[in-house]
Amino acid sequence: MTHPLTPPRSQTYTQILKSTMWMGGSSLINVALSIIRNKALAVLLGPEGVGLMGLYGSIIDIAQAIAGLGVGGSGVRQVAEAAGTGDETRISRSAATLRRLSVLLGLLGVLLLATLAFPVSDLTFGDHQHVGAIVLLALAVFFRLVSSGETALLQGLRGISSLARINVLSGFFATIVTVPLIYIFGEHALAPALVVTAALSALSIWWFSRQIRLPTVSLSTHQFYTESAALLRLGVAFMVSTLLTFGTAYAVRIIVLTEGGVQAAGLYQAAWAIGGLYTGFILQAMGTDFYPRLTAAIGDERDCNRLVNEQAEVSMLLAGPGLLATLTFAPLIMRFFYSAEFQGAVELLRWLCLGMMLRIVVWPVGFIIVAKGAQKIFLFTEVAATVVHLGLAWLLVPKLGVLGSGVAFFGLYLWHSVLIYAVVRRLTGFRWSAANRQHGLIMLSLSGLVFLAFENLPLWLALLTGSAAVILTSLYSLRLLLRLLPPEALPAKIRGVITKLA
Repeated sequence: MTHPLTPPRSQTYTQILKSTMWMGGSSLINVALSIIRNKALAVLLGPEGVGLMGLYGSIIDIAQAIAGLGVGGSGVRQVAEAAGTGDETRISRSAATLRRLSVLLGLLGVLLLATLAFPVSDLTFGDHQHVGAIVLLALAVFFRLVSSGETALLQGLRGISSLARINVLSGFFATIVTVPLIYIFGEHALAPALVVTAALSALSIWWFSRQIRLPTVSLSTHQFYTESAALLRLGVAFMVSTLLTFGTAYAVRIIVLTEGGVQAAGLYQAAWAIGGLYTGFILQAMGTDFYPRLTAAIGDERDCNRLVNEQAEVSMLLAGPGLLATLTFAPLIMRFFYSAEFQGAVELLRWLCLGMMLRIVVWPVGFIIVAKGAQKIFLFTEVAATVVHLGLAWLLVPKLGVLGSGVAFFGLYLWHSVLIYAVVRRLTGFRWSAANRQHGLIMLSLSGLVFLAFENLPLWLALLTGSAAVILTSLYSLRLLLRLLPPEALPAKIRGVITKLA
């Protein structure tokens, strides 16, 4: 039922790549589905519709973060710890508590957003025209929160294949629901589409979580209270972190909306969606598989630091070429995913790519703080990131327009990378491995070079520079990724190719 959370060192790279490929494969399917959805939104509703969809999504995210009380994140940690002991009764108690508590929090979420619909509409849009849609969005919050306990259980037990399938189904449901509704009803269908998608996704999560075979346990009121209290103690830190993350995204959208209108908000939403598309599956794989493994190994600082370095190495090698390609071919990608109306977001997308490259580097290191349960330090780093991001957006968007939001994101991760490394260095004595220092220098330097090429060189020469960087980093990454895997994990033909390359 459960899987070993800390595989032998020789198998670690295989485990990282396997989980990343599972999530990556599902994400590639979602990319294809998102192209259909984005095209439909762009063609049928334009930047204004895309911006409205982004604002509705932010409202759901914030309500979910507040009402969820961080139970999804703390639930993963609690289940992973129980799985590490091999005690199925303990796992069953955690699962039963998660499920009950998630339903209660879902009801709280409905009440919260429905009650505050008027002030939320006024804060977001400056009027009450969207109150009905916001009340309807409360149902999406309910479905998301009810399914969060099931997702935490699957993630804590590292049910990677199930989570990948759920990922695909969620994208599929979003597409078959959103496109027809928007075609028929226009922007009035945005809120109903989000609700129906959330309901169908919750149903698929419930189906897969029920495949987990656990012994039946009776949970008394006292046991439920005790287990819930443990979840909520750590959950508060996760809630504050999630609220800060989603709250910041919401606030930046409001700043962009205030300065540039709904069209500017649409450009921001489009660039943000594409900028996070490629890195999304890598970051998702970290949270899905790496976090539970790191939690199980957190008592051994040497092993913990090794796992982080290995995860970071694979992440950089996988993400580098894709982000450089996005940076280089940003105009074509923007037109392909959206339409010619969104070309104003190209330069913004390039700034976001620079920030995403730093994000890929620093994220595995930040998981040390979470896995250790260092709540005060965790909250300090999250608050610091929020202050820096919002402060930069507040200063730069009025001066640079929507482009300022991208510069602010890049500035955030410049600051955050230094802060997280300094904090974790003191927590566990973490140091970057020599290989990671080399990978990071290559990927970050080439990103800066390609970005500057588009700022200062003729277009043809900048494209040539970017294309060369993409080809070189792709070959570099492929060669090293293949060499990281043990020979027995590869087919004989591929082993022969590696021997020739080495």
